[in-house]
Amino acid sequence: MNQKTFARTAGAIFALISFLHFLRLVLGWQPIVNGLIIPAWVSWVALAVSGYLAYRGLNLGKESHKDN
Repeated sequence: MNQKTFARTAGAIFALISFLHFLRLVLGWQPIVNGLIIPAWVSWVALAVSGYLAYRGLNLGKESHKDN
């Protein structure tokens, strides 16, 4: 797997994770892990981080073809 493919794949995975956190916030899902309800602010942080990583990964995948 070359660098461009890796960056695009990682960006797509992070985009999916970001979308799922967005859905959780919009639809009001309450995940429960080992009896503990995860607060919504965790998804806000995860949405920001995974959204940024998705953007960077997809952007890097687009830019890396210029170097080859």
